[in-house]
Amino acid sequence: MGYVTNRATLTTEGALAALHAAYGKSQEIGVPVNISVCDAAGHELAFLRPDGAALLSMGIARDKAYSVCAFNGMPTDAWYGAIKDEPALLAGLVHRDRLVIFGGGVPILVDGALVGAVGCSGGSAEQDAEVASAGAAAVTG
Repeated sequence: MGYVTNRATLTTEGALAALHAAYGKSQEIGVPVNISVCDAAGHELAFLRPDGAALLSMGIARDKAYSVCAFNGMPTDAWYGAIKDEPALLAGLVHRDRLVIFGGGVPILVDGALVGAVGCSGGSAEQDAEVASAGAAAVTG
């Protein structure tokens, strides 16, 4: 064991590829959503609020991307199912700043490693997840 690790993370070019693909998917389905792309540490690299996207959803999109990275790649739509049968956890965890437990945040994985995430907000949880997944797929192939 050493004291330092090299960790792969998303580049600006990768973030822009994800952003453009997600935006393209949102246009295809006709739902304007805010799109946030962050690196493996949860730092935002790219953001878009397209015409018609709700202002309040800006922060939610950012928090979705951050939530994925803060929990090692767990998609935001997996949270509720993981905690729904634990009342204390469900009641307490959802009050943590920036944690989102509904769809729209997906990991960007390269060779099984988390390199970033895409968070989308403005449509239904399913639409947000569809748009975010299109963004992630642009990087992972």
